[in-house]
Amino acid sequence: MAPTSSPTVKRRRLAAELRQRRLEAKLTIEQVAERLEWSPGKISKIENARVSVLPRDVRHLLREYGIEGDEAEPLLAIARESRQRGWWQQYGDAIPPWFNTYVGLEADASTIYSYQGEYVPGLLQTSAYATAANRSALMTATEEEIEQVVKVRMERQSRLAGNEPPQLWMVLNEAVIRRIVGDRATMHEQLTKLVEASERPRATIQILPFSAGAHPAMDSAFHLLGFDEPSADEIVYIEYPTGSIILENHEEVARYRLSFDHLRAQSLSADESRRMLNRAAEDLA
Repeated sequence: MAPTSSPTVKRRRLAAELRQRRLEAKLTIEQVAERLEWSPGKISKIENARVSVLPRDVRHLLREYGIEGDEAEPLLAIARESRQRGWWQQYGDAIPPWFNTYVGLEADASTIYSYQGEYVPGLLQTSAYATAANRSALMTATEEEIEQVVKVRMERQSRLAGNEPPQLWMVLNEAVIRRIVGDRATMHEQLTKLVEASERPRATIQILPFSAGAHPAMDSAFHLLGFDEPSADEIVYIEYPTGSIILENHEEVARYRLSFDHLRAQSLSADESRRMLNRAAEDLA
């Protein structure tokens, strides 16, 4: 089972703490870079959690901020933890670099709110559905490569069955449950899994029916991730075929949270959604 402690979130916390300590010391990035004979870009990447940082580099930074000895130890401990390998790294090329960060964030998220307009989100896919979906999306991939991608997807789901699963709230466009991915048996199994998932205590699945008409997310699917870490703010993750975007700006995140609230309001209730899922599954039996 995949662990729920993510070095990705530790790196984000460390970045926020280092940035705060620099500001408290009333130093600019350029001033710190000059003192350490580093490039300003290196410090900027560290403070934006774009790179993994060595504990010795954290020690150098803290010394410039007037923080040494016992006071520095908690941040040095976070630096060491942030460099640990995540469970997903054992799969190598099965996870593209741009997806690595998201998997790490997802592994530590306390809330996962998602809107999907075309297919079942990876956290709720069956193995057969995931295989069929990836055969279509990864047009030049071998069967072995697809198998590895599906293994990663199934491993991601193990956290939902753990002792502290995240709060899951999924809004699915009706097209998601109407489009047959794979064959009828594959889709029937998938819809059955969605029904079962909707009955979990910390999971809510709503269907946005065609009759709802226009809605705020017609241009893209997205995920909202929240964290228990005090310094880890909510983020938005948006994926496209060759990469992804992570939004952390408070105004941008607020815009997507408002969109999600509107989507929930326009969707069928959880009970009505479950009934629609059951009917769709029965139609394929």
